[in-house]
This record gives sequence, structure tokens and C-alpha cells, in this order.
Amino acid sequence: MREMLKMIIVLTVLCSFSGGLLAALRNETMEKIENQQLEFVKGPAIRNILKGSSNDPIADRFKIKVGETEKSFFVGKFDGKAEAVVFESTGKGFGGDFGIMLGVNVTDDKIIGIGVTTHSETPGIGSRAQTDPRFAAQFKGLLLADDFKVKSEGGQVDAISGATVTSKGVAGAVTDAAKIYTSLKPQLAEKLMGFK
Repeated sequence: MREMLKMIIVLTVLCSFSGGLLAALRNETMEKIENQQLEFVKGPAIRNILKGSSNDPIADRFKIKVGETEKSFFVGKFDGKAEAVVFESTGKGFGGDFGIMLGVNVTDDKIIGIGVTTHSETPGIGSRAQTDPRFAAQFKGLLLADDFKVKSEGGQVDAISGATVTSKGVAGAVTDAAKIYTSLKPQLAEKLMGFK
């Protein structure tokens, strides 16, 4: 009985130490992981949307609390003015959830671009939402006040052939992002003043 009690105490101490070590390691690497995701997962879409900006949008960013989470907003400066923001939204596709980055010109509330960042869509079919520049280009210049739907549902978005569910998901993600943008516009305008 004494040996069993000794073993339980030793295991408890080892588990506590291991758990504490893992928690400390997670806290220590969290910022590095976020920076790697920004640079290699979200960064290409952000830089493509804000092509021609005079600043580094990955470095020029701020966060705003949306509900229980904080959302990152990336700033684009054009002609010396901070007038564009890019932020992430999510949608549901055929293969599960995916992420998109949406760029908005805050002076006229028009979309300057979108880019799919993460997805689990079928390679060569739904994955074209990320790789086909024509699909993303059709959102450019549209007002955020619009309701985004695929053409088969009376909307203005041409669905990707064979990937209607993915196309609907992207349109839905843009609609959700538009709602977030509209609710945060006063805060966004105020934050952008700090980047002039």
C-alpha cells in the first residue's frame, strides 16, 4: 500500500511539472506562432489585396474586440493616407470551415479584394476559390451594403464550376464580414487616424 501511495505521489508531481512546462512553453511560443501564421498563411493574401500600398500591412495592424474574440485589422496606406483595412472572416465550404481575408476602402465602403487563406476543399475543384484570380476579382469594387449570393440564387457572384457550395461559402463569409465591418466602422475610422 505504501509503495502504491508513493507511486501516486511521484506521478502527480511529474504530471504537474509536465503540465506547467507545457503551459509555459505554449505561452512563450504563442507570439512566434501568430507571427508565422501572419507571414506564411495570411500574409500572402493580405499583401495581394493591399498591393501597391506604401507600408507593410503586417506590421501596421491593430486589434478590436468583437464579441468574445479579438480581430486583427491590417492597414493599407495609399497616397500617404491610411484608407484601407483587411481582416479575416470565416465561411463554411464543402470540406469544412475556411478563412478569407477581406479588404475594404473605408472612404467609400467598397471591397478592394478578397483572398482565401485556409481551406479543406477538394483539390482542383473547391480549392480554386484560393487559386483562381478570376473568382476573387469579381468581388473587387462591390459595395459592402450588397448582399452577396451566387448567381443561381439571384446574386452577383459567378460560382466556380463544380464548387457551388464553396462559392456560396465565400459569398456568405463576405456577407458576414460586411456586417462586422459596418458595426465597427466608427472604431475603424478612429484607429486609422493613428496611422496617418
